[in-house]
Amino acid sequence: MSHADFVHLHLHTEYSLLDGACRLDRLVDKAHELRFPALAITDHGVLCGAIDFYQAARDKGIKPILGCEVYVAPGSRFEKKASGGGKDVYHHLVLLAKDEAGYQNLIKLATAAHLEGYYYKPRIDKEILAANKEGLIALSGCL
Repeated sequence: MSHADFVHLHLHTEYSLLDGACRLDRLVDKAHELRFPALAITDHGVLCGAIDFYQAARDKGIKPILGCEVYVAPGSRFEKKASGGGKDVYHHLVLLAKDEAGYQNLIKLATAAHLEGYYYKPRIDKEILAANKEGLIALSGCL
């Protein structure tokens, strides 16, 4: 039988707090049922489900695509104040790992976002993104 001719590249799971509702096991089972050849997860600011998703998808013959919807600070990730009245001082950007280098860079970015850029949300900035861009694909659907 042939595969579905559609692949989700922007999908939040149970690890996107207050946004995602998909449980990884049920998500992969449904993707298998619908005959998806591949599937991406792009949780908000975290890679918490990446390993479980990768293993479950591979076990079902689905190509796992690991990603993250990062929050990008308008200036420096180190700046911890609102510059326009309000706490939403970030933009969204979906990043997908196209290879091992991309996955390692996603890990670096997510870690730095939590340790260095946290201000209401885990944020990166253009500087750290430029330094860790190898192997990453950016999607424009969430800008």
